[in-house]
Amino acid sequence: MRLEVLHVRDCPNLAPLLDRLAQVTDLPVATRLIESDADAARYGMAGSPTLLVDGVDPFAVEGEGTCGVSCHLYRDGDGRIVPAPSIEQLRSVVAGSAAQVEVLSAWRRRAIPMDSAQRTAHQRVLRSFAATGQPPDDLPAGVGRALHDLDAIRLTPSGEIAVAYPFSAVPTRHRVRIGDLVDVYAMCAIDALGIAPMLDRDTLIESIDVTTGSPIRVLTRNGRRTWEPAGAVVFVGAEAGGGPSADCCCDYLNFFTDRQSAQAWVDAHPAVPGEVLDQQQAEALADRLFGRLLADNPPHPVKGDGD
Repeated sequence: MRLEVLHVRDCPNLAPLLDRLAQVTDLPVATRLIESDADAARYGMAGSPTLLVDGVDPFAVEGEGTCGVSCHLYRDGDGRIVPAPSIEQLRSVVAGSAAQVEVLSAWRRRAIPMDSAQRTAHQRVLRSFAATGQPPDDLPAGVGRALHDLDAIRLTPSGEIAVAYPFSAVPTRHRVRIGDLVDVYAMCAIDALGIAPMLDRDTLIESIDVTTGSPIRVLTRNGRRTWEPAGAVVFVGAEAGGGPSADCCCDYLNFFTDRQSAQAWVDAHPAVPGEVLDQQQAEALADRLFGRLLADNPPHPVKGDGD
């Protein structure tokens, strides 16, 4: 998917649009400076800034506006005129364009603590899950709340750690054995696949196909994964409204025995935008999200702009 923003020089609404796009996707966003009505017509700019998704303005309204170098007028969910689309509107556009891999990647990367003290605490929580299957019980309340607000972990109403992606403190449909020693539970299929590269350990994932109930196993030995059955796939999707990963996407990231079973689930849940990943794609996504989570310098979003 190609994202491009057309804009005039010194457009005050360009920065807000780019910032909001960075919050919903880490796909590269190109920008193009438009300096004449002729260029606006040539490139399809219906006012500045105009977002193009694969060359099409997803916010174009039939009968409203023409190409030109004036300001672009958008409408929010209540029909009011606003200078730029909301995060929810942009997320819906990106999700509707079958970019769930990038949406999930941006979502999880934004949850990586950049503050050194918070990062140290977060990694301590992850190592506790890996060693015992449970979180530590002495995380300072202020640090825990900061990590919760970041969506790096999720706290119960009483302040206990319920989730530290990829781990769950309570049983889920995705059980992972680490090194034949510790059993843990993962929040979703991608999280389960991410435990081996995060820890650099052998793992055995045992899950089920939510359509048929059939078992699915993924064995990781020396960095290589073996899937049973051989045709198993993963569905990646999320509710369009946004929110914490545990609430809006984890329940929809599941293993399926084959693409036909996954498609049956997709057809039965038309309100959940997403895509079916083959094994190589699912493994690459898991490696990307979790492979360096315990590193000294974990990955983080990089914002950029250029004409």
